[in-house]
Amino acid sequence: MVPFSFSGHKFFALPQAALFWPARRALLVADLHFEKASWFARLGQMLPPYDSMATLADLEALVAATDARELWCLGDSFHDSDGIDRMPADACARLEALTEKLDWTWITGNHDAAFAGRCGGRVIDEAEVDGLVLRHEADTAETRPELSGHFHPKLRLTVRGKRVSRRCFVATERKLILPAFGALTGGLDAGHPEIVRAVGPDAEALVPVSDRMLRFPLAA
Repeated sequence: MVPFSFSGHKFFALPQAALFWPARRALLVADLHFEKASWFARLGQMLPPYDSMATLADLEALVAATDARELWCLGDSFHDSDGIDRMPADACARLEALTEKLDWTWITGNHDAAFAGRCGGRVIDEAEVDGLVLRHEADTAETRPELSGHFHPKLRLTVRGKRVSRRCFVATERKLILPAFGALTGGLDAGHPEIVRAVGPDAEALVPVSDRMLRFPLAA
């Protein structure tokens, strides 16, 4: 876990594409996209149907490692609003065990806007928590400090002739976009014009590694 500050609050950025808020013992994750593989399967593109279980295993491991008591999902937790109906029973049971254990909040996104919260937790459109706005997609008109997801940012570099791609956070003084947490999510280049437009100038890609934060100015 790598400590860093955002808008006067101390966080830990996790290489597993999550954020830990120690003052609240809260984990924040974005874009789980449960049941993405089964959505593609309905369209005839057969993918291994294990993405939900892999994502749940990663969540369980982080909850245990951080001893979190809250969990905030910043939207697109299911790949579509029918995803909960396709989730296998054993995956549903593991998810319900997590939502019962934690103070769990689902923030709706564009993929799961009609999500009914049938596996526990509370469902809301957005929240303001200790002065920070939590929502799915960054609002360019928002002046309050804001945490969001939606864009699945990835930093892509060429290092010694090899292309390297890492999930990353994108940050400015007032906005912080989390990477996608889901096991089958892909990503958008951190310097994509839509991401830069969403957060404004002076954006940085932040890549947490073991004991430090790597910072890459996107304007460069």
